[in-house]
Amino acid sequence: MGEIWSREYWANKGGVRLYMFRKRLGPPTPGEAPRPVFFLVHGSSFGTRSGFDLTVKGQDYSMMNWFARLGFDVWGLDHEGYSRSSRTEGNSDIASGVEDLRAGMAVVERETGLAKHMFYGQSSGAIRAAAFAQACPERVERVVLDAFVWTGKDAPTLIKRRENLEYFRTHNRRPVDRAFFHSIFNRDKPGLSDPAVPDALADAELAFGDSVPTGTYLDMCANLPVVDPRKIQCPVLIVRGEHDGIAAEPDLLDFFALLPHKDKQFVFLPGQAHVGPLGTNRHRFFHVIQAFLTMPTRRDAATGAVGGR
Repeated sequence: MGEIWSREYWANKGGVRLYMFRKRLGPPTPGEAPRPVFFLVHGSSFGTRSGFDLTVKGQDYSMMNWFARLGFDVWGLDHEGYSRSSRTEGNSDIASGVEDLRAGMAVVERETGLAKHMFYGQSSGAIRAAAFAQACPERVERVVLDAFVWTGKDAPTLIKRRENLEYFRTHNRRPVDRAFFHSIFNRDKPGLSDPAVPDALADAELAFGDSVPTGTYLDMCANLPVVDPRKIQCPVLIVRGEHDGIAAEPDLLDFFALLPHKDKQFVFLPGQAHVGPLGTNRHRFFHVIQAFLTMPTRRDAATGAVGGR
């Protein structure tokens, strides 16, 4: 197996600089066939490398490494106001995240030659990814929505979070600290992640400051739904952890039923809470996603003609 190669890039959204990170097996070489691009979209409280490229006590928790080893060209970016990207006066809401992805896709296409990619979104990143698939269908081949929320109906975490709605309306950033990062892993069902994970995540993310934007929290508490499932034209995988308090299962099943593309899957994963990539059972989680991304091309039984995936 070859060595994992990585590189940093920057995308420009007007005057906002967006940090991008890429991993794959070996550096690109002249004349090689492009590898499938898998683009990871982070959620409300930490950036791409903190969430998707983490090492914990010598153990590799990197989702980027996992899919790079499977032959994917794996990318991500820090949304406006997060981690290494520009800190601005904006609140980095879902609509802003869609524009971030538009800017990032120009860099990916320049570097890979591919205009259409596979996407994964986690939590509010899943809403961003779904909204991007709706806005730019020509850019999205497949999309994985993990820890997704549609209307927010009966979601325990969002019911509790709405107690701070006025703060989210009047402040574009919210404070985070080590205790907050621990709460992400303990609020649904403790014991589904290594106790060292929250501290490793906090160490990685707090190096960039003690606050993050409020825009996605505001959208999830007051502005849902912001995505119309009937307008998402690509294959979709929805993954819901057994103990995820962000979205109630009926809400997701209603969304799933309205997706028009018949290549769609809903996977319910026991032993998982809200942050699947950093959970104890992350390898089962990655397996489900890999199977969806590598689905063989459909062929017509009568003619043998190749159809869509």
